[in-house]
Amino acid sequence: MSTHPAVVTVGPGLPLEVHQIPTPAPTANQIRVRCEWTASTPLDLHQADGGLLVTHPQILGDGIAGTVVEIGPDVSKYKVGDKVFGFAWRGPAEKAHQEYVVAPEFLFGKIPHHVTMQQAVTVPNNFVTAWHTFTKDFGFELPWPKPERYIPGERGGWILIWGGSSSVGQYALQILKWYGYTNIIATASKTHHEKLYGYGATKCFDYRDPGVEKAIVDFTDPNGGIHFVLDCIGSLNGSVVPISRIVRPQSSTKVAILLPIIVKDAAEGVKPIYEMDVEKATQWPEGVHVVGVRTHFYLDNQFLAEHLQSDIMPECLAQGMIEPNEQVIVEGETMLQRAEKALKVLREKKVSGARLVWRVSDEV
Repeated sequence: MSTHPAVVTVGPGLPLEVHQIPTPAPTANQIRVRCEWTASTPLDLHQADGGLLVTHPQILGDGIAGTVVEIGPDVSKYKVGDKVFGFAWRGPAEKAHQEYVVAPEFLFGKIPHHVTMQQAVTVPNNFVTAWHTFTKDFGFELPWPKPERYIPGERGGWILIWGGSSSVGQYALQILKWYGYTNIIATASKTHHEKLYGYGATKCFDYRDPGVEKAIVDFTDPNGGIHFVLDCIGSLNGSVVPISRIVRPQSSTKVAILLPIIVKDAAEGVKPIYEMDVEKATQWPEGVHVVGVRTHFYLDNQFLAEHLQSDIMPECLAQGMIEPNEQVIVEGETMLQRAEKALKVLREKKVSGARLVWRVSDEV
């Protein structure tokens, strides 16, 4: 069997390595994709520095943009040469930080002609996260195709997106706007407010403002209160605790938090600390419903498993219902250098409101 290079972890906090791994042939409804671009995520950092839910060596990455080079006998959506993007994670063959990825065709969509791979790769993982959270954790309908004159049912009370300029936050706002939600507020640094208003936020708050909690309460309480909170940050002191002080007792507010909750940040030579139990993380007011977002379980919904990435996601991008995140291109002479540099930038929190995108293959 032929082999190809992959970026792997070898232990918590240790330098990444490149290993040669077998290149499987696609079977059934699988496609083999030459992974040309990826976008590093906080999860990559949690796994590399904190060893979160991994067995080393672990191939990193779950966001893929590339070219179909081989198809299984049951593939119906793609042909060799198609440009695709997708979110895949379920085993070593599907991970993104390697030259070739083999995964079922339903985990990919065709890249629209006017969209570059660098743009497209910012979409899949966090678009899916936002959509899954709304439909599974909040119970929003989000019918597809969207009926004409569709009016969402959750019009009373406010939807708070904490971390609106994050990748998940940007897609969350754009999805809600497309479906006609107008009761949306968001937190972000002031430099991002103009963009978030364009994405559908009714009101934006600067999370660094010492009075932000009171400002949010004063704005929302006279207008129905907060009914839903999506915490796109998952920082114990930076978002979880402030949210717990904003939501009201007996309000039946639903709070969804991206996991893991970060108790202590990763830093050079410092091991991070995480918490996976959202209810134990802080003291929540009685009557507030708190869940941890588990994006991978979107596949339990048969309709979304079949259509979210292969149909809905590319159509939203093609028709301008969503726009990709901005990109910061991470340069380096080798795949390993680019992967390490992207982790370093994540660790140092040097980028806000954009994705760290880098070329996977060393061969152009």
